[in-house]
Amino acid sequence: MPRHKRYAIITPYHKEDRYLLQRAINSVKNQTVPTDHFLVADGFAQEWIDREGVRHFKLDREHGYGGNIPRGVGAVIAIAEEYDGIGMLDADNWLDSDHVQACIEAADSCDGGAIHCDYVIAQWRLRRPDETILPWPEQPGHIDTGRFFFLRGAFGVVPHWAMMPSVFGAVGDRVFYTMLQQQPFRFVRVERPTVNYHCLWQFVYRALGEPPPDGAKPSLDFTEYENYLASLSPREFEVMSRLVGVPLALEKRERVISRNAQCHCGSGKKFKHCHGAWTT
Repeated sequence: MPRHKRYAIITPYHKEDRYLLQRAINSVKNQTVPTDHFLVADGFAQEWIDREGVRHFKLDREHGYGGNIPRGVGAVIAIAEEYDGIGMLDADNWLDSDHVQACIEAADSCDGGAIHCDYVIAQWRLRRPDETILPWPEQPGHIDTGRFFFLRGAFGVVPHWAMMPSVFGAVGDRVFYTMLQQQPFRFVRVERPTVNYHCLWQFVYRALGEPPPDGAKPSLDFTEYENYLASLSPREFEVMSRLVGVPLALEKRERVISRNAQCHCGSGKKFKHCHGAWTT
């Protein structure tokens, strides 16, 4: 007799406001497909979450920018407990009520059915703090963490989130997606947006001719990451490549070239000072 399929959403959190966390929690509670929610505190557990009917895991210390460690820890627990699908949701973002259902239906559309699909890429909307939509185009080569929905065929690489050193926090999405693209995985895309991204990047608002909201974040500085890679010996490169799941020497070279190339949008600026200034 086939067992009932189980799905989980993983949310790492740090010091986010209760309003943002509650919004994320409610969006998972309201899924049209029953979905368990794993919240993983990165050193600053908020006790009210224990009463929200979610799985609440509490790491005893923080582990750096980006949520990679708590994200990976939550995912490994879900893998060990034999969930069938695992989605990611950052603490300040939220999901449409049919997000999980849309991901499952997309996987079912894979040639041969869902059993042959390894992961799903969901679509997103960028939202202002007042939750209105920002008209921001798709960014080639960048898939935000919250857009991934992993099926069992891709579970073997998901723990790489937890193996990235903290210096990779700012580029974790890009490194992880580069690794995914080098795997023999089959994936499908959801055709309509179901992920809502709480956007605070200054660059996005300025590119759209809008004043950045209070609390907006400056463009990411990749200097620490690039200097870190430059400091590694060949053997350290080899070991680090195994930990993050991607050949770092190649990734570094391609990254430096692509970030200094002219941006694809036609602005005349280098990619790192234009569309690459905010993406990770």
